[in-house]
Amino acid sequence: MITLVRWAVAYVFIVSGAMKWMNQELADTFIQLRLPYPEKLMLAVAVTEVVCGILILINKGTRLAAVPLMGIMVAALILTKIPLISSGFMQFAFAARLDIVMILLLFVLYNHRGK
Repeated sequence: MITLVRWAVAYVFIVSGAMKWMNQELADTFIQLRLPYPEKLMLAVAVTEVVCGILILINKGTRLAAVPLMGIMVAALILTKIPLISSGFMQFAFAARLDIVMILLLFVLYNHRGK
């Protein structure tokens, strides 16, 4: 079962990181977050997602790879989903559902012992 979790998490982050390079609309959305050096930060996030996703996929350094991905997901939740609370809790809960699931799955991978 943990192998399926690894594959699913790896898939999400590899595709997400790759899309940050290929999709201008996604890049524009990232830039609109008004973070410092948005292009460089987006590139760093994209590289982190792809590299850590690959590490999780091949089951090498999974615990170490999960940590920066959890940070990325928490930041995404704070920057893009928490502001939706003003629209109502259910709007926030719906928008944040996948971020929360990914954080939980990364936590499972981080805490998994053995193969």
